This record gives sequence, structure tokens and C-alpha cells, in this order.
Amino acid sequence: MSDNELADHPSDAPLTRRRLMSLAATTTGAIGSSMLNLPAFAEEKTAVATDPIEKLLPGFRRSRIKTAGAEINTLVKGEGPPLLLLHGHPQTVVCWHKVAPRLAERFTVVLTDLRGYGDSSKPDGGKDSVAYSKREMARDQVEVMQSLGFERFLAAGHDRGGRVLHRLLLDHPHAVTKAAVLDIAPTATMYGKVTKDFAMRYMWWFFLSQPAPLPETLIGNNLDFYLQAHINKQNKTPSAIDPVAFEEYRRCYTPETLHAVCEDYRASAGIDLVHDAADADKRIGCPLLALWGEKGVVGSTYDVRATWREKATDVRGESLPCGHYLPEEAPEPLIEKLAAFLI
Repeated sequence: MSDNELADHPSDAPLTRRRLMSLAATTTGAIGSSMLNLPAFAEEKTAVATDPIEKLLPGFRRSRIKTAGAEINTLVKGEGPPLLLLHGHPQTVVCWHKVAPRLAERFTVVLTDLRGYGDSSKPDGGKDSVAYSKREMARDQVEVMQSLGFERFLAAGHDRGGRVLHRLLLDHPHAVTKAAVLDIAPTATMYGKVTKDFAMRYMWWFFLSQPAPLPETLIGNNLDFYLQAHINKQNKTPSAIDPVAFEEYRRCYTPETLHAVCEDYRASAGIDLVHDAADADKRIGCPLLALWGEKGVVGSTYDVRATWREKATDVRGESLPCGHYLPEEAPEPLIEKLAAFLI
């Protein structure tokens, strides 16, 4: 993009759907796919079912639930205690496809796309990206569960979903009876103890949070390359990411989603830290399970249990033999640990 083209897209101009599509179209193709060193699963042309959700999550009932600030794509299956599962970035509800059907044998499993992700709505971020604060994203989840008739429930969150869950536990302390956070340390802790190694390995924390439209424009240059690179960097288990699941992640990773993702990360680097500072003395009251990948960045950078013991009164946890994507890289041990803890 030339200087003149950049001048046509000032950083304070509204990022409308048309403008985002224009930004992506302007820059697409600068990096040819033949230049990429992609893993085998990306090169194989696996036939995707007509309905990939039904293929990956058979029998889950789908609905779109309106909350005060968004419309949330929701899937439900099973009987027993209600269990909410929250995905991370750059994924959707299908990241649970190896775990959720098994858990649905014991629990009423509720899967949602976070606002801004998957097939959920992508509201405007507003001043300071407040619409993507974990406070607002957590409120969505509580309202979804209430609309399903669940005032109290169990919950587990991976990556961004874990950060939403952390805020939910602080803002709605009576809603969750037990909670599990997967492969994260508290956001304020991680930002407060940044090292060069962490910054290099988690570069998107600092890139995606840059003012619009810088990350949207550069990533929009080749969304396929970015999505592959992001997942490849953190996945430590060959063939863990099902090709059908990856195609679903790519289907949902539109320019609108990209902008919402950036708003999510901008909120984490701004308004979320303000909320965290105001609640620095609060402690999570329900039992908390922390699990992390022994080959991942979080587990190799922090004493994960210790970081959560600063935030909760009852913490247990351990590492699993995988990288960042616990639900896809280590589904069997994850199912075992979650079931034993949540029952």
C-alpha cells in the first residue's frame, strides 16, 4: 500500500464493513501461497462435509441467542450439570470437537462463539474498544446461560475464552460453581512481567493491539498465511488440528472477524487492565483448575499455579503433554482432568 493509499485510510476513520473489505482486497496477494512452508494438513485437500459443524459436533442443537450487546452462536448437547466451554483465538466452537461430545455424556455441554468470533455477531468496539472488554464478553456468556435456564453452571475457558472466564468469575461470583482455565496466566500478570522472550513468542499481543487500521491492513494482506502461521507457531502436536476444523476456522476468519479480534486484544491491553487494577484485591471464590501445555509459552514462562493462587482461594493444576491447543492436542488427558475436577 502506497503512502497515498495510506493517507486515504486515516487511523481515526470508522472501520466499516466496506472499508475493511477494501483494505483486505487492496493488499491481498502480496505473499504467494507457493512461498509458504505449510504443514501437511494444510496442503491436503480434505473433503469438507456439507455441514462441518454436524460432522465435528454431531447432535448439538444450534441457536443464536441475543444478549444485551451481541448475538451469540450457541450449541447445546447432553444431560446433567450445565458446563459452558469457551474457545480461544483464532478458533471457534469447533475447537472442542474432540472433547465436547464425550463430556456431553455426563454434562449438558454449552458451546458458544465469543462475540466477534465464529458465527456470533461483531459489534462496533466503541471508545477504548469497550465492547470487547472481557467484562462485556463475560456478560454475554452469563446471559446466554440464563436464557437456557442455567443460573449456576460449571465452566472452562481456553486462551481468550479463559480470560473471559476470569472476568466472569470476578463480576458474577455466584454464577459458576467450578471453573477451569486452559493455558493462560492472568492477563495483568503477563503484561506486568514481560520479557524479551515472551514478547517475541507472543508477538500478537503487542501487534494486534496496535491502533486501527495497522494490524487489520497488514494481516488482511494474506489472511490464509496469518492463520496458518499463528496456529503453526503454537501447535506442538503433528496432525492435531483436524483439516475440517481448520477450514471452519478459515471460513469464520473474515475481515470483520479480524477487526473484532484486534478490538479484543486492544481491550486486553487497555480497558481490561483498568478493570483488573480496580479488582486487584478480589479473589475467585469457586474451586479453580489451571491446566497448561508443558511445551507451550505459558508453562515455560510462568509458574502457572502460583500466578492463579494470587487470584483465587482454591487452586489446583498441572501441565499436559502438548503445546497451546489443549482441546485438540491432548483431548484424552483434558477430558480426564476436567471430568474428575468438575464432577
